Amino acid sequence: MSTTTKARTSSFSRNPLAGPTSQIPGLKPGPNGAVFVSSGIPDLDRILGGGFCLGSLIMVMEDPEAPHHMLLLRNFMAQGLLHNQPLLYGSSSKDPKGFLGTLPNPMSPKDDKPRDRGTEQDKDLRIAWQYKKYSRENQLDSNHEFCSTFDLRKPLERQYFGGKHVDCVSTQDLTLDILLQRCSTFLAQNSRSGSSISCGGRIAIQSFCAPQCGYIDKDWDMLAFIKSLKGLVRASNAVAIITFPHSLLSSSFSKRWQHLADTLLSELAQLLTGYQEMVGFLGIHKVARMNTQVPLVLEATTFSIKLHKRRSLVLECLNQAPIDGASGTSYGTSSSCSTSTKQGSLDF
Repeated sequence: MSTTTKARTSSFSRNPLAGPTSQIPGLKPGPNGAVFVSSGIPDLDRILGGGFCLGSLIMVMEDPEAPHHMLLLRNFMAQGLLHNQPLLYGSSSKDPKGFLGTLPNPMSPKDDKPRDRGTEQDKDLRIAWQYKKYSRENQLDSNHEFCSTFDLRKPLERQYFGGKHVDCVSTQDLTLDILLQRCSTFLAQNSRSGSSISCGGRIAIQSFCAPQCGYIDKDWDMLAFIKSLKGLVRASNAVAIITFPHSLLSSSFSKRWQHLADTLLSELAQLLTGYQEMVGFLGIHKVARMNTQVPLVLEATTFSIKLHKRRSLVLECLNQAPIDGASGTSYGTSSSCSTSTKQGSLDF
């Protein structure tokens, strides 16, 4: 008698659809089939539960006295270029391509960790400085982190944004219909084919509805553009981020714009004195949750924006106001939170 044995399958086996997505640079699988792309800020990815959901629309309310939305855009765009993700950037500037020269460069390992002298690897790479340079570039291309730490003082190398996958448009010369067509063409080139995702495209529109754009008085047209763009992004599984000066809109239209956002952020100028490292505040009002009705419970809704060593962005939960002019502590233990929330809590 011959007995045939069948391969035993376990109910805890890995989902085969999660394998190809996790191998694509710049994409990270999340719960309930969601896929994340990085915002370019490690702390913001952690707060949002993994990053920006692929297929979501992120809107940032600008503060006229706080240009921090520029920092968010720079890190968001630079992170996508490091992973060779297609980018469409729209701005009211006459030369939007010049903004690419201000994108930050990722920190090298020697900036984050203390340098070890006399290691065997360094001795092997002393043959020529070119060899060390090429080996570092190969390692950077193959083992890119999902979210990098950027140095705001060093510009991004030109090799990352000099390719054909970067498109820059000036909203001064385009109507809303033409701008939507440019976005549709861009997203059609990076749409999902079948059940596999090639890469996550990114759209960044800066200061939408600014007076320089030319359609500041077309409230309903701008609202229709945002609705159409949200549908295109959701169908093509890209990520779009729009910053807008909400103070230029009426109260009713500003609320409509905020309602359309999947993830809603707001910036606020620094109002407290005594914080030497703080440059402002970031408010988180909505967080996109795909394929689930369970909301994400945030540790806080207002975070302080700091510059670590004057080069990298850090988000921390603010607990207490400064005492005697000293810099107050940021997010601490749960025991310290109960005694200090009454002094420095902000509510948007």
